[in-house]
Amino acid sequence: MKKMHTAYLLTGSNLGRRELMLSEALRLIRKKVGRIEKRSLVYETEPWGFEDHRPFLNQALKVQTHLTPGKLLSAVLQIELVLGRIRQPDQYISRVIDIDILFYDAIIMAEKHLTIPHPLLHQRRFVLQPLAEIVPTMLHPVFNVPVMELLHSCPDHCAVAPYEVEATYGLTPKSRNEQ
Repeated sequence: MKKMHTAYLLTGSNLGRRELMLSEALRLIRKKVGRIEKRSLVYETEPWGFEDHRPFLNQALKVQTHLTPGKLLSAVLQIELVLGRIRQPDQYISRVIDIDILFYDAIIMAEKHLTIPHPLLHQRRFVLQPLAEIVPTMLHPVFNVPVMELLHSCPDHCAVAPYEVEATYGLTPKSRNEQ
């Protein structure tokens, strides 16, 4: 039996049918990555790092996976590709789907294409707000500070607000614990 790991992901979309994109990302994460244990509410957020009038929808996920960090990255990149993501190197732009790896167990790693924990998560309210909802007391392995404390001291002041999602998309957690 393969060892299971806990990964925290953030999904986001600000183009097209945003709710549908997050819903499809959930479906594919379940299929290709592992069991979703918890998920935050969906939040509507201002774009970070670039100007755009189209707000993002974001949701944090706690996932149990047997994938290694590298294979997890490959899986989320493949999911993004299937859902129509076109990557532009080294620039922030609007996108139909974005899936970031925030944490993987309590590991710290920095490789050419993957840094865990996500190197900018402590500077982004749109990441910290949904993450703090599902794991407020989890310690950031580099800073040794709880997620909720990172949220309270976050220098980002972009708007982040709960978003009312239609039940048809299956994004609103009835119970934050998935089966």
